[in-house]
Amino acid sequence: MKILITSGGTSEAIDAVRAITNKSTGSLGKTIAELFLKNGHEVTLLTTKSALKPAAHPKLTVYEISNVASLLETLKPLTRSHDVLIHSMAVSDYTPVYMTDMAELEATNHPAQLLSKKNTESKISSEADYQVLFLKKTPKIISQVKSWNPDICLVGFKLLVDVAHDELITVARQSLRKNQADYILANDLREVQSYQHVGYLVSETEEIKAETKDAIARLILERVTHD
Repeated sequence: MKILITSGGTSEAIDAVRAITNKSTGSLGKTIAELFLKNGHEVTLLTTKSALKPAAHPKLTVYEISNVASLLETLKPLTRSHDVLIHSMAVSDYTPVYMTDMAELEATNHPAQLLSKKNTESKISSEADYQVLFLKKTPKIISQVKSWNPDICLVGFKLLVDVAHDELITVARQSLRKNQADYILANDLREVQSYQHVGYLVSETEEIKAETKDAIARLILERVTHD
C-alpha cells in the first residue's frame, strides 16, 4: 500500500526571526512511518525541518514543509495517489496577520482596520513594552481531504487537555463524522509522558486503547491494512 503520513508541527512566521509554533516533535509520526516501512509499504512523509525522521529507506520519500500554506500545497496532490493518509501533524490553527504596539492600537478608532495592514520590517521592533498580534484562522486541512480523494483511508488525530474520558471520545467521534475520517486517534495531554503515550483509536463502532507510541503504530497498521 502507499501510505501518506504527516508529522511534526507547523510554524507560522511573525517576521523573519519570530514565529508561532507548537511542541510537536514528530516522534509518533516517525514511529508510525518506521513500522509501515518495516512491513513493506511505500511511505511518503510530510514533516518539518526540526521534526524527528526515520532513517533513509528505499521505500521512503520525505517532503519538508514549514507552515499551513506549504502543507496544503504539498499535501493536496499527494492524497490523490495514496491509499492511506495518517494525519498526525500538529497543524497551526492561526497565522499572524499584523503586529503592532499599544500606541497604534489606542490611536485607532476601529481596530479591525488594522487587519488590512502588513508588517514591512524584516524584524519587528522590540522597543515597546507591549505588542498586540492579530491572528487569522488557517484552513482546516483535514476537512478537505475526502474532497480531494473520496477513497483514501483517513486517520486523523485529536489532542485535548485534561478532559473526562467520555468527552474525549465524544469529541473524537464528532471529528470523525465532520471530516469523514475512517479513524481518529484521540489522546489527552495528561497521558502523554516520556514513559507512555496513551491513545484511543476511535471509529463509529470501536474504541481501542493503546499505551505507547509503538502500540499506537501497530494498531493503526492493523486497522488500515486489513479493512
